[in-house]
Order: sequence, then C-alpha cells, then structure tokens
Amino acid sequence: MSLAFDDYGRPYIILRDQGQKKRMKGLEAYKSNILAAKAVANTLSSSLGPKGMDKMLVSPDGDVSVTNDGATIVEKMEIQHPTAKLLVELSQSQDAEIGDGTTGVVVLAGKLLEQALTLLDKGIHPLKISDGFDRACDVAIKHLETISEEIDIQANEHEALIQAACTALGSKVVSKRKRELGKIAVTAVLDVADLARRDVNLDLIKIQTKTGGSVEDTRLISGILIDKDMSHPQMPKEVKEAKICLLTCPFEPPKPKTKHNINISSAEDYKKLYLQEQQYFVDMVKLVKDSGANIALCQWGFDDEANHLLLQNELPAVRWVSGTDVELIAMATGARIIPRFQEITPEKLGKAGSVKEVQFGTSNERMLVIENCQCTKAVTILIRGGSQMIVDEAKRSIHDAICVIRNLIKDNRIVYGGGSAELACAIQVLQYADEVSSVEQYAIRSFADALEGIPNCLADNCGLNPITSVAQAKSRQLQENNPRIGIDCMELGTTDMKEQRIYETLSSKKQQIQLATQVVKMILKIDDVIAPDDY
Repeated sequence: MSLAFDDYGRPYIILRDQGQKKRMKGLEAYKSNILAAKAVANTLSSSLGPKGMDKMLVSPDGDVSVTNDGATIVEKMEIQHPTAKLLVELSQSQDAEIGDGTTGVVVLAGKLLEQALTLLDKGIHPLKISDGFDRACDVAIKHLETISEEIDIQANEHEALIQAACTALGSKVVSKRKRELGKIAVTAVLDVADLARRDVNLDLIKIQTKTGGSVEDTRLISGILIDKDMSHPQMPKEVKEAKICLLTCPFEPPKPKTKHNINISSAEDYKKLYLQEQQYFVDMVKLVKDSGANIALCQWGFDDEANHLLLQNELPAVRWVSGTDVELIAMATGARIIPRFQEITPEKLGKAGSVKEVQFGTSNERMLVIENCQCTKAVTILIRGGSQMIVDEAKRSIHDAICVIRNLIKDNRIVYGGGSAELACAIQVLQYADEVSSVEQYAIRSFADALEGIPNCLADNCGLNPITSVAQAKSRQLQENNPRIGIDCMELGTTDMKEQRIYETLSSKKQQIQLATQVVKMILKIDDVIAPDDY
C-alpha cells in the first residue's frame, strides 16, 4: 500500500493488486469482524458445561479428534478470517495462563460481540462501547473478589482440591471416572508441590499415554515412566541403587566430516580395521564402567556390536530415549547430560532407588520406571484407554484438572460455578449502570446481558428452558442475597452451587472476563479492512 497525490495535492491510496482486493470501512468493517468472530464462538457454545457436546475434527491427513476442550477445537479448526483468529489466540492465552475455562472465555467473548453489534445498530460509537465494557469489567472483577471464598486445601484429606478437579473433569469424556482421576491429579500435584512457596513445577509431572485397557486402568506412578525397554533381552530387568549415565552421544565409532575412501587391499588390513572399530566400543564401555555407572541411558541408538559388548560387561543400557525424557531424568536424578564419552565423571551420574522394566496387560509391551529419584519427587500419570482418541482426550482432561489444582495451591480463593458467579456479577453491573449518566450506561447494561448469556447457554445445553431457569436463579439471588444460586445442570434438586460442591478458581473466572473484554475492545477498534477478494 502506498500514498500518492494528484495534480491538486489531494492524497489517495494505491494498493498492490488493487483489482483483486476489496476494502471495507466503518460500520461494514465492524459488522464483518464481529460476525466472523461470533461464528467461532457459536461453534463452541454447545460444548459449554457438564452436558456440553463434543466436536469431531478431521484433519486433512484423515486424523480424527473428538474433544470438547475449547482450546483444542479452535486450534484444529482451519480458520482463515484474521479477526476470527483472535478468538483462537484468546482461547490459547486462557489455556497457557490458567489451563481451564477455554470454552467459557470464547463463549463470553461471543456474547459481548453480539451485544456490541446491537449497540452499533443503535448508532453508539465503538469507542463508547469499549469504554462502557471496560468499566463494567472492572465492576465485575471487584464483585468477584467480594463474593469469593477462601478454602482450606489441607482439610479432610484435600477434599477441596479433589472437588475442584471433579468440576474441571465433569464436562469431559472421562466424567464417569472424574472422582478417581481427580484423586490421581491431586496426588500427582501434591507430590511435586512446594507448599511453603505455594509453587508447583508441572515439568515434574509427566503424562504418558498407552493405548489398551480402559480409562479405569489409569494410574499414578511414583517415578519417571519412559516408553522404552532394555536394549538387550538378556540384560537385568531391574537395577537397584541405580547410578545413571545420561548420554547424548551415540555408541559408535567417530565418523569423519569429510568425504573419504578407504582402500583395503588385504585380509590383514580388514582385520586391523575391525579391531580398531572393536577398540572404540571397548573404550566407550570402559569409560562408562570406570565412572561407577551401573546403567546407561542413551539419546541415540547403538548397533548390535555395542549392544553385545554392553551385555558382556554387565552394563544395562537403554537406547533412543527422547530429548524431553533425558531432560526430565536429569532434573529428577541430579544427572548431568554428557555429550562426549571423555567427559564422563562420577560427579555427573544421577542417582535413583531403582530402574525396572514393567510389562502391561497381555501384550508384550514394556516400559521403564525410574523410582525414588535423588533430587526431586517426579511422578508419571499413565493414561490407558480403548482407543487413541479416548487416550488423547483423557490426557487433555487430566492436564486441565492438574492446572486447576495448581491454581488453587497458588491462590486458594474460589467462586461457585453453574453460572452463579456470572449472574451475581450481572446483577452488580446492572446496579452500577443506574449510577452512570453518560452514553456508556448502554454498554454497561449490555455487558450485564452478555454475562447472563453464560448461564443461558449452560441451561440450553442441559435441556432446560434457558429463559425460565436464568430468571428463577436471578430472582432467588436478589431475594436471598445469595450469590451461589446457579443453574441445576445435573438436576440434583438444588440450585445452590455450594451444596452441589461445584466451584472453580477465582483466578480462572477473573482471567476469563478480562481476556474476553480485551479481545472485544480490540475488535471494536478495527474500522478499515483491506483484504483479498475472496475474504
């Protein structure tokens, strides 16, 4: 795009390939952007809540994913519209920061855009709408902090953490086993958590998937599980008091970096070459043995010659260990990653209580478990399932639960779910709107209507009448001054979310409202779009 001037000094814009592009300005641009983003939000709205529907996504390669995780759905949708892509980034931001609430944040942004479109049709300036939404967001956040409650995460064998994990898992494919999986997630987080600093290093929790069995076979392993076995079937299956040598160099003779030819003219020359190659292997194994190591884990492979020598020297070894596993083992056992055999020293070895090979089910598949690591308590969650789709979805679900537990350890304040927090904020925002005399009060009222869209959507997805359910919940909140009244999605006979023990972290709910408001403000500031003709 370039700026030019005509003979009278009037400016005009020249676009490259102007005939193949179209330009939208003003109200047309606002509406185009809002409708594109709304289309993405509407796709996700049916996945919200404990009875939300799953989406089946088929990639161009034919890979099938079935999920109701908001971040995964929008990531795998092939979205072309640049404004709609903002909602993809919004969901990913929520996933990166909080780990849960990825569907809710996109649905809330969609409801806000819906209200913004109505206000634009009334002739209200987009910046006035943005300012009104901003002020309403501040009121909602302050009210969330007022109605939040602190919970004792230690009480009753961490029951509060288990319930929070169950709430996160309630809308997933694995919801039938949410209690068992919630306990596994809580135990895993508490094993690696530093409660004094209120910090959790999620790198120490490895989630390993293995197709076969059922979701009920998912278990927690106190140690690091790697999907490998000993390189030779005759090597010992268990090494006690393991001293681990972590290698990122292959067990093979060095290769010159330049192209060369070797001319062998006699059997003696061939024998010399063979002995030289053997000596390389012997020296490598000797360097490892001399350091005091009793097991070697190598990131690269080694051939049968090296494997045979390792067996002869009674040195168990594992080959093709992935880079991420090497880093995790180094972190947990205190080992130093060794790039050259000449650098192996006893100080660089990692220590663990045992390294053993375990077999699963009737299949001949084996894995290695490294237990009682020296430096940190690393844990692995082994997820089983009947198919790859179920295993992948279970992995995403447990990741969400782990993130919720981590957030509660960092900040133990909660708000109640079932749309109750959004309804309470909507009531507060409407009261604030009466105090505003400027045009922004229209936007503030619309923000409250958008917040009510979340319990509306929840009720709709559960087969209830959304208008009746939300009206009753709102009426009871006002009459009883009880911000815990929400939508009885599971039809348990009570709408008090405290009695149903449905709650989520305050940090997650605050982040959802703030991120959704920021994205909507950004979309409302775009008033000129130059795009290809097929846009």
